[in-house]
Amino acid sequence: MALGREIYEFMMAGTRAYAKWDLEVSTSIIKNRKKILFLLALALPVLLVCMAEAYEAHTMLGGKTAYAPAFYTTTIFLASIGVGLAAGLITGCIGAGGGFIITPALMAAGVKGILAVGTDLFHIFAKAIMGTTVHKKLGNVSVSLAIAFLVGSAGGTVIGGSINKGLYNTDPLLSELFISTIYAVLLGFLGFYALFDFLKSTRGAQGQEGGDAHGGPTGMTSFSIRLQKINLPPMITFDEDLVPGGRRISGWVIACGGIVVGMLAAIMGVGGGFVTFPLFVYVYGVSSMTTVGTDILQIIFTAGMAAIGQYAIYGYVFYTLAIGMLLGSLLGIQMGALTTKVVKGVHIRGFYAVSILAGFVNRLATLPKKLVELEVINISPSIVNGIEFVGNIVFWVVVAFFGVWVIGKFISNIGKLRQEA
Repeated sequence: MALGREIYEFMMAGTRAYAKWDLEVSTSIIKNRKKILFLLALALPVLLVCMAEAYEAHTMLGGKTAYAPAFYTTTIFLASIGVGLAAGLITGCIGAGGGFIITPALMAAGVKGILAVGTDLFHIFAKAIMGTTVHKKLGNVSVSLAIAFLVGSAGGTVIGGSINKGLYNTDPLLSELFISTIYAVLLGFLGFYALFDFLKSTRGAQGQEGGDAHGGPTGMTSFSIRLQKINLPPMITFDEDLVPGGRRISGWVIACGGIVVGMLAAIMGVGGGFVTFPLFVYVYGVSSMTTVGTDILQIIFTAGMAAIGQYAIYGYVFYTLAIGMLLGSLLGIQMGALTTKVVKGVHIRGFYAVSILAGFVNRLATLPKKLVELEVINISPSIVNGIEFVGNIVFWVVVAFFGVWVIGKFISNIGKLRQEA
């Protein structure tokens, strides 16, 4: 139980850091008129193309007979905006990354797992490129740390992408089972611990969560001290401004962490930021300020390497969905962040736990059908279809209720929010 709690706190520290980055990037985009006009200029022709695809024979990119193994309609494009909106609302409200539900949500909407992963990665990459946050934070980047980490993450994205593509080429059902299983385990773990925290807070066992999402311990953990004692050249010096002479750590240790982050990014369709922050602060002993800049930089390159190098060039990215998610998330994050000023934090944390658990139920409910289709188990098709249907209903009802509740609170308190602004 204690170990599970430590892992949960480790992951939540990362998701909070990732959420702050996401909010900063989204705000920098939405306040820039040129960037917004550019997005709208992209979205309109994409919507028209979707409508044309829905009417004609689906022979262009993304068509049934095209190289990419799926086709899309206006309905799925609009659903992608809804998925981005929901993820943005969670990120803005809770201050923890809502990206965990994007890939499961796309899969629940009927998108193949490998396409959902590739498209989510491209959406993160596009947002990072459009955001200006990295230019504000570059002063905190340790170039040597960043290079060592990115060397590892580049290798990790190749490994993770190869796993996903290999499974898909062997059997698309095997790929779906693999991705759904990983998300079921991850969301189940996060969701139950988040629910446990919510129940404790409602009983007054702990106060409101606070502090900077990028905040970390001022000292180093015993594990990070031991890692920094490993003398395996090349040695990297960092945090010279905080410690006389700086701290030193082996570049090989940093690269190994990059491999892990790159694999997770390529397999799950995430930027890796939710792992990088706690990894640098708690494991490597890097200061929070240095970690912030390096984390932002690695998200751009790790997501870009995975999205383009492992998915886009093989036809596993649908730009229609990426644009829709980007539009939805930009709006959702702003609304979510403002809504936190007029609702109780404990209620938001409760919705976060329930949303994550809904994603867990949804992915778990798909596993019996995949196992039957792979002939691993033998259950009546009507039963497994019913289980999957219930999982989909639970997920979309919870996400829709959360979205309606937050948007309703936002609209009903517009006057109050304007006064505060």
